[in-house]
Amino acid sequence: MPELPEVETLCRQLQEKIAGEKILSSKVYDPKLAHVPDLRGRIVRAVRRNGKMIEFIIDAGESIFVHLRMSGRLVWHKEKEMPKYARWCLSFPAAQICLVDPRRFATIAISSTEQLKCNNDLLLDFDQSAFITKNGGRKTKVKNLLMDQRAINGIGNIYACEILHCSGIHPDRTAASLAGTDWERIFGNAKNILKKAITKRGTSISDWRDLDGRPGENQHELKAYGREGKKCFLCKGTIQRLKQGGRSTYYCPCCQK
Repeated sequence: MPELPEVETLCRQLQEKIAGEKILSSKVYDPKLAHVPDLRGRIVRAVRRNGKMIEFIIDAGESIFVHLRMSGRLVWHKEKEMPKYARWCLSFPAAQICLVDPRRFATIAISSTEQLKCNNDLLLDFDQSAFITKNGGRKTKVKNLLMDQRAINGIGNIYACEILHCSGIHPDRTAASLAGTDWERIFGNAKNILKKAITKRGTSISDWRDLDGRPGENQHELKAYGREGKKCFLCKGTIQRLKQGGRSTYYCPCCQK
């Protein structure tokens, strides 16, 4: 699933290509998206990230919110023939934007610009003190808490593993066991890791591609995720894997306490 850096990458590319452009045609190819109206003739005022959603701000105070879910992609398509698994397309003078989604999990919502606004975005409006006050005493595992979109927006499995590894925090620890200095390390490292991943256009482990079809480059920067059995870059211990909530968690038992 695309996480904050991947969605931010798409939004920046879309902003550059279509901000201020008129939608020439709007077509739905999947009955599951039959609720999406015809947007032909509307103007895209801006594109921005809203948590893990891509928000197309259009005229008349409305927005299109696209959540890519597990395997959805947005493709900048210049060919006449529709790409395979296209579910929804917007045409512009230069090309089309197509939602390509073989598993059909991606969602589209039309709403007022503020109605679906996500709070607790780590790179925008995150209130660290309020977060600790609300969640610092919970018995929830810290990794699960970092991935809880109601608590923090945008962090998924890959970046949660990297953040905790860099912070020296074992993923099995509870939120209640962490001191203020632990949270300072976690949030400081989280911001740095996410910002760096954005500069690398995201992390391509399997099928992530940017708007132009290029893989990201941040996978070459990973220190823990996907490195089971390999040496830890920080302490020369061995990266191990455990299951948490049905997901694989990668960590170093030597330097993550």
